[in-house]
Amino acid sequence: MTNFKKVGNNPMIKNSSSGREVKVLAQHICMSVLKARRVIDQIRGRSYKETLMILELMPYRASYPILKLVYSAAANANHNMGLNEADSFISKAEANRSTIVKRLRPRARGRSYLIKRPTCHITIVLKEKYKSFLDQSKI
Repeated sequence: MTNFKKVGNNPMIKNSSSGREVKVLAQHICMSVLKARRVIDQIRGRSYKETLMILELMPYRASYPILKLVYSAAANANHNMGLNEADSFISKAEANRSTIVKRLRPRARGRSYLIKRPTCHITIVLKEKYKSFLDQSKI
């Protein structure tokens, strides 16, 4: 289950001097931070379309929740700010450690075995490309 959190005064939207950006935060994702960072390091700084292709073709289990998060950020950017997904890129992506869920498993002779399931928080910031940056990339 993915929990999305509202960030700041206006939920998930920030107007900065350098451009408009949308921030999405998923909390308590049931996976290790290292497994999530392995996928996030591949998409940081890439365009939206390139990110979708990478995440759909990656063989890791961590890529599906991150893909859902990128879709959500793009939908928020389109609906709330009127941004085009094609003109956006992943400016910031990070995975932070969260709580460890502890469960008890019954074992032989009435004993119990502790199972620790790590969770993480994933943050993705989608930013609009600048007009001058788009013009320079066409040259």
